[in-house]
Amino acid sequence: MSHQTGIQAGNDVKEIFASAKSGDEYRVLKIVIEDEQLTVADTKKASKKWDQEYDALVLPLLEDSLPCYILYRLDSSNNQGYEWIFLAWSPDHSAVRNKMLFAATRATLKKEFGGGHIKDELFATTKDEINLNGYRKYLLSESAPLPLTAAEEELRQIKLHEVQTDISVDSKHQTLQGVAFPIHHAAVAALERFRDKEINYVQLQVDFEQELICLCSTEPTDLRTLPSRIPKDAARYHFFLYKHSHEGDRLESTVFIYSMPGYKCSIKERMLYSSCKNPLVDMVENQLKIEIEKKLEIDNGDELTNEFMYDEVHPKQHAHKQAFAKPRGPQGKRGGRRITRPPADGQEDD
Repeated sequence: MSHQTGIQAGNDVKEIFASAKSGDEYRVLKIVIEDEQLTVADTKKASKKWDQEYDALVLPLLEDSLPCYILYRLDSSNNQGYEWIFLAWSPDHSAVRNKMLFAATRATLKKEFGGGHIKDELFATTKDEINLNGYRKYLLSESAPLPLTAAEEELRQIKLHEVQTDISVDSKHQTLQGVAFPIHHAAVAALERFRDKEINYVQLQVDFEQELICLCSTEPTDLRTLPSRIPKDAARYHFFLYKHSHEGDRLESTVFIYSMPGYKCSIKERMLYSSCKNPLVDMVENQLKIEIEKKLEIDNGDELTNEFMYDEVHPKQHAHKQAFAKPRGPQGKRGGRRITRPPADGQEDD
């Protein structure tokens, strides 16, 4: 549901949101619900680094008995612009109706603002939970490992990033805080050249230290040399322009390949590549307007034979199914006559 309570943002609020996302004019936005609409109650401009003025700007906006939403701009950015913290303030002393109304409208506000800009989301009932120290404790708790085995931890991380259900307007993949590292400008430029058919292959890798998706290779590649481009000891993303003939036509199909050489990679590498995959594909399809014909996941390049690629792009259709045939009866002389009803009294079969 886009608007669970029927409450929406007015045009003036949408204009402020657009201005906030497109520049550094605002540091803080306070959003309340008035007259069954989302309303901007207060705004603050930035004058210092985000952590140096966080408490001074956020805490005075909080009322002891009234819920509100706070959008706080960080100094970091992703491929969509500045990153923001979404703070949902619901004090214990506020009326139950107000708590329920604000809780049911959170998804609407995120949709109106754009979930792709929200880096962290924090729910708080006391000021100790929402101040700078509380936010840092939240970040620490989110990154703290659980006492699980390596396999259990990997499964938990993948489910955490890929199976949440809060879908924002800017993000069609199912994720609440899924990892979506920004894409380096050189990688974006290479993908644009790929879209314009200036190159036929782009390989991307995740830089864990810089938390970026970076360009790895744009070497000219055909189907014969494609397997050699697949690393045997590291994960990669590949965009390949598959040129081939189909039913007499010459076609060029964009194939996205996610190569992950099994357990030769660390848990962290497998988890991050898996979590970044859907956001990357969404960005390529929706923002760069590259139509992907087929998405593949492989262990190694040996799988990428001509027959395999053709069958994946043009799967065989079973156009004709043999009708069910009634089993034929026994050949030759039929068996003896079966009695279908008891004989009349005093009569016997011959």
